[in-house]
Amino acid sequence: MTPAHTLFTTLLRDVQAGHRLTPDEGEFLMKTTGRDVFRVTAAADEVREEKVGDIVTYVRNQNLHVTNICKNLCGFCGFGKKATDPGAYCLDLDTILAGTRLAQERHVTEICFLSGVNPAFDLDSYTGLLTAVHEIAPAIHLHAFSPDEVAHAARRSRCTTAEVLAALKNAGLGSLQGTAAEILIESVRKVICPRKISGAEWVRIIKEAHVMGIRTSATIMYGSYESARDQVDHMAIVREIQDETHGFTEFIPMSYIHTNTPLFMQGIGRAGATGREDLLMIAVSRLFLDNFNNVQVSWGKLGLKMTQLALLCGGNDLAGTMFTDEVSVDAGAGDASYLDPSVMERMTADLGRTLRQRTTLYDLV
Repeated sequence: MTPAHTLFTTLLRDVQAGHRLTPDEGEFLMKTTGRDVFRVTAAADEVREEKVGDIVTYVRNQNLHVTNICKNLCGFCGFGKKATDPGAYCLDLDTILAGTRLAQERHVTEICFLSGVNPAFDLDSYTGLLTAVHEIAPAIHLHAFSPDEVAHAARRSRCTTAEVLAALKNAGLGSLQGTAAEILIESVRKVICPRKISGAEWVRIIKEAHVMGIRTSATIMYGSYESARDQVDHMAIVREIQDETHGFTEFIPMSYIHTNTPLFMQGIGRAGATGREDLLMIAVSRLFLDNFNNVQVSWGKLGLKMTQLALLCGGNDLAGTMFTDEVSVDAGAGDASYLDPSVMERMTADLGRTLRQRTTLYDLV
């Protein structure tokens, strides 16, 4: 056995025994090749089993895409448009409320707002939207808006981000989305999302939300331009926040869908993550984020067969039913609209696991 392989074996044994991975060690595991990939995924699956057992969870949710008009027009995104572009839209309130009533008919427990950061929106736009939906569907949890939207509302309405968060919570916000994180490393953000808030501002707003009792998800968008070290440094930032606030509900790796994005078409970004990288992202995040219970597998990004494999690599959550995901579809994902719980049941039972419906905050239904 070579010294490098001895180090690899020792590291996996140590992390399963409770050792907290350093960024150097996380990068080392993220670069695993050959059949050793399966040793990493097996270790992650054992840690998953010890931490959360054999239950696989999902939320019965519906996405509402309010607008695709966006100030950011990030290179990795095929969804956002300028207001003057063909196909640009901003739904009126009647259409949004019709979507809310449809969600009620579908017996969803969560509505997830997925939209561009419309430059015309201010705080009143966001609170008005929440209030209108919450009034007709008070039992549905509203999982909405990113730290970038919070910062945008604060700038437009000339108030603090804390005031924005308080107003959103008062209007019916259940939890804040941990999106707009992408990669929290400035050298990467300057290339893939230069118009978004900085990584430091994202961290500040997330911590602010947690202190106010607003739970959030944590995300990473990987496979576009960043290095393995950037990915691990991103996870280190998220892990440090969780140590401090315990406010994250889950970690959500989102594989870059490259097909229709400017970053790829201009030759700046690569053609997304490989299958090896997808499985290692789930596995290493499970091993590295020792203060997270839940690692979500985004079936709309990975496809159903790769999603099932990811459940053997440390993943324990299948996200939601969604009913639609225009963001992934517009980027080039072929099948990212709706996942029937009966299909989830087939996938999990085939692995010897138990499927359970959950709430947004991970209480079992």
